[in-house]
Amino acid sequence: MAVKNETTKGAASLKKRVASKKAASAQKQEVVVLDPTELALKTIVEAIQDKKGKNVCTLDLRGVGTSICDHFVICNADSTPNVLAIADNIEEEMIVKCNTKVLRQQGKENAFWIIMDYSDIVVHIFQTEYREFYRLEDLWADAVRKTYEEE
Repeated sequence: MAVKNETTKGAASLKKRVASKKAASAQKQEVVVLDPTELALKTIVEAIQDKKGKNVCTLDLRGVGTSICDHFVICNADSTPNVLAIADNIEEEMIVKCNTKVLRQQGKENAFWIIMDYSDIVVHIFQTEYREFYRLEDLWADAVRKTYEEE
């Protein structure tokens, strides 16, 4: 029964945070019009940067014939709590700004490498040592890469 209560509390907490962010977002009212994919990429990158994600980059995989999606977003953090905070912030911001929920995600149980699937965008959040080991950017070297400055 305690597990059910914790899950319910977690869902209620997420709903409150999302409602609060929606209200704050409604007050800002940016007029810049982006296509849905560009808006989602911008939202994900900003959510990562808000939680101090490092070495943020996007890979445009549309020109790669064997790709499983259109874009990868890749970042890393130095600790488990930081990796989890980044994933949670992305999830919240995508609901608030893009009205989009994550389709599937894996890796939160150990937070070494969290993968979040938004259909045409897949987000990879690594602990630093795992990013250095797997080097996804090198595996997808044919993709157009965009890097973002750390704030």
